[in-house]
Amino acid sequence: MTVMDDESIAGSALATVSTETAGLAAVMKALQGDMAAAFVAAVRLVAASKGRVIVTGLGKSGHIGTKIAATLASTGTPAFFVHAAEANHGDLGMIGAGDVLLALSWSGETAELAGILNHSRRFRIPLIALTSGKNSALGRQADVLLLLPRAEEACPHGLAPTTSTMMQLALGDALAVALLQARHFTASDFKVFHPGGSLGASLRYVGDIMHKGAEMPLVKTGTLMPEAMKVLAAKHLGCVVVVDGKGKLAGIVTDGDLARNITRDLSKLHVDDVMTRAPKTVKPDMIAAAAIALLQDHQISALLVAEAGKPVGIVHFHDLLRIGTA
Repeated sequence: MTVMDDESIAGSALATVSTETAGLAAVMKALQGDMAAAFVAAVRLVAASKGRVIVTGLGKSGHIGTKIAATLASTGTPAFFVHAAEANHGDLGMIGAGDVLLALSWSGETAELAGILNHSRRFRIPLIALTSGKNSALGRQADVLLLLPRAEEACPHGLAPTTSTMMQLALGDALAVALLQARHFTASDFKVFHPGGSLGASLRYVGDIMHKGAEMPLVKTGTLMPEAMKVLAAKHLGCVVVVDGKGKLAGIVTDGDLARNITRDLSKLHVDDVMTRAPKTVKPDMIAAAAIALLQDHQISALLVAEAGKPVGIVHFHDLLRIGTA
């Protein structure tokens, strides 16, 4: 094995990314031209189906197909992957009436696809082909042909699927996102399919993690600052929420407000003299990811959660870190 120098290694990486970028640019151009109508037809076909999207392929196309199926399923389009070879040994039974078949093959001549393609034709299962072979066996049988433009592989020998799989993956993502939008799939819907990990944490509701009830640092308008500061120190949330006699939100006193009034005699002031009168508030059904973005945008450490003008909770930046949102 000949060891490459550092410059050659970095240059190889740049060449690979450049070649694959050119492939993606070719996909974009195709979507702006002849492929546009076919892409729309594919989205409408899947959106109108009453079954699932059955994704199939072999080799590297099969690996890409597995990812596409997972992306579809997690974004509101029921889907799963059927291995093209295994389909010939019983897995055709996984495909039923109402399903749509999405078959991936760069050449369109993958022999192992014959069984599943014949099955789709026999039982009139709509077939979407994702291939660069317009006149291939797959291309000729497709009800909707997503014809990928020919592109140079990043592999210097032109053999290892690199650019071609990147193009397949990009078009699969485009299908999933278009279907997500067509189905009006919301962040709340997304939460149902992603309960775990950092993604699941980011999709939790503010109302699930906020401090409420006795944990809230509440004081009434007219409270002297020394009393308010005792509450601030006791609750450890870096702020005091000020409410009027009816429990309506009047303002908030934060560490920042104290710093801005450091030259004044706080012992003689009331919270009304110091508080911010229009603090940022959110609703309990805001997702955690949106809350942390709001905190970062406004460079604050806590958000008030309010309903009908009354504070019902506080969510602190540390709470969002604790559950793994950031």
